[in-house]
Amino acid sequence: MSYATQKQQSTNDPQGFWLEQAAKLPWYQMPTQGLSEDGDNPASGQQRWFADGQMNTAYMALDYHIEQGRGEQVALYYDSPVTDTKQQYSYLQLRDEVALCAGMLAAQGVTKGDRVVIYMPMIAQAAIAMLACARLGAIHSVVFGGFAAQELAVRIDDAQPKLILTASCGIEICKLLPYQPLVEQALKLSSLPELPVVVWQRPEHPAKFDSQFLDWRALLAQSEPAPCTPVNATDPLYILYTSGTTGKPKGVVRDNGGHAVAMHYSMQAVYNMQPGEVFWAASDVGWVVGHSYIVYAPLLAGCSTILYEGKPVRTPDAGAFWRVTEEYQVKVLFAAPTAFRAIKKEDPNAEALQGYDISCLQEIFMAGERLDPPTLEWTEQHTAKPVTDHWWQTETGWAIASNPLGLERFAVKPGSATKPMPGFQVEILDESGQPCEPNQQGFIAIKLPLPPSCLPTVWGDHARFESAYLRQFPGYYVSGDGGYIDDDGYLFVMGRIDDVINVAGHRLSTGEMEEVVGAHAAVAECAVIGCHDELKGQIPFALVVVKDGVNMDSAQLEQELIAKVRAEIGPIACFNQATVVQRLPKTRSGKILRRTLRQLAEGEDYSVPSTIDDPASLNEIADQLAHQRQLI
Repeated sequence: MSYATQKQQSTNDPQGFWLEQAAKLPWYQMPTQGLSEDGDNPASGQQRWFADGQMNTAYMALDYHIEQGRGEQVALYYDSPVTDTKQQYSYLQLRDEVALCAGMLAAQGVTKGDRVVIYMPMIAQAAIAMLACARLGAIHSVVFGGFAAQELAVRIDDAQPKLILTASCGIEICKLLPYQPLVEQALKLSSLPELPVVVWQRPEHPAKFDSQFLDWRALLAQSEPAPCTPVNATDPLYILYTSGTTGKPKGVVRDNGGHAVAMHYSMQAVYNMQPGEVFWAASDVGWVVGHSYIVYAPLLAGCSTILYEGKPVRTPDAGAFWRVTEEYQVKVLFAAPTAFRAIKKEDPNAEALQGYDISCLQEIFMAGERLDPPTLEWTEQHTAKPVTDHWWQTETGWAIASNPLGLERFAVKPGSATKPMPGFQVEILDESGQPCEPNQQGFIAIKLPLPPSCLPTVWGDHARFESAYLRQFPGYYVSGDGGYIDDDGYLFVMGRIDDVINVAGHRLSTGEMEEVVGAHAAVAECAVIGCHDELKGQIPFALVVVKDGVNMDSAQLEQELIAKVRAEIGPIACFNQATVVQRLPKTRSGKILRRTLRQLAEGEDYSVPSTIDDPASLNEIADQLAHQRQLI
């Protein structure tokens, strides 16, 4: 069935379309209802998918495949260059590990509907813990391993878990991060200081056990495997907290049924994956990509997935991605653009790639931030593989827009995430909520109803869900991103709405300027932000990281970039500042902290975001900008 046919069917008959997709999964009780008002609270107007269906996500992801004869196939590869460890789990082995872990949780009093906070590094036990919660019908809330104690405490208070699962330490390239002190501090700050903590002991930095901090392996030895617990499709599978820059983080709720259907559908429609093939999402289980495409979607689709405890560079070098691809015969690689920019910076000519055979690799997907055309072009040029940009959010759990390779392949337009996927009715709205003309920038909104897997609510605060996502334009979900749709129906996501700056009354996208700056031969990556200007309101300011091995005078580079933006966007951009920095401050998932950069550039007070990868990067830039201000 073609993209156009599926898109039309999902728009005209969403009930029938998604029930047809649901029928491809093994339910305990097959749903007969597609979309319906929330049975618990119809007056809320909250809509839920497959309300009369009964199932278990872990059964669909593991037990079912064993029943179909796939028990000996590898389900999960664990590859840890930071510990020089490799393991693989067949579907049968992974199911048994998950069932035993579920039994351990049950022995600790965890039952259907209870929350479990998982604060783990990228080790196999993190995925096992998630699936064990799903097996019991418990709700997991994964918190990125190494998150600050205060941030962990906030999530503990909101989720009110029955217990915490953690490890004794995480490993960041060559740095050990002990978790026990962080968990202890978080519990002291929380409303649940006596919460039990189960710890997976790692030899690199052992934890100390006591009556509260319990030995995971010892508990497993005393446990019996647990069977799958039937749950309703509308029962939550997990809560994942967004890392908002201000205020209390929002707990995105993911239902079991809609999530399973969308994950299974997306593996074929978006990524063109078939059972038995190897899929690698080079992310972390602490983020939505890790939930969707390391743990759940590949296993629901009967594929083999990779859990990689390493980085794109320095574990041990810029050839890390190519080594993993060759070793496990990866068909599809999915990572954030920042990963490929890191490789490009350290290995501009992709010399490390020459030592590996990546002929198995058919597609590279990127998401998590805007894919700038220079990164797209560099990756395509050096890998000779097609690169697909696709756009989605924590709130949706899967791609809002993509090149739907399992349906048909469209021509690539650099800077575009291609077309909205079936189920997503994407529109561009102006500030008054009216549809924009083609090629006119505005707010990217999705017409209700949202397809399966999208959040139905915010944990414990439905009013916040409505105010954050539905109130601005009634009848639409507001993404918070800006962009436009061209004459061919291609969606261009230009960045967060607050990344549009107003220069002398002209609304300009910093994303467009980043494209131009990033295309310079000396530039590895960049960020363009808007700074206050008394005369023009705002003016753009670029922070630039140059490629390794490039020796170019900073003043000369600045002048070339100014001329380049002037030539390609025009004098209207008022682009006249570009500063070379050693690195850009980023979140652990690789997103550039633009809001904090704006505060730095303005000389404002700022707080160090909890999601930052390395706080020292902010100090470096703050010192550099302060020095520049003294010279002016």
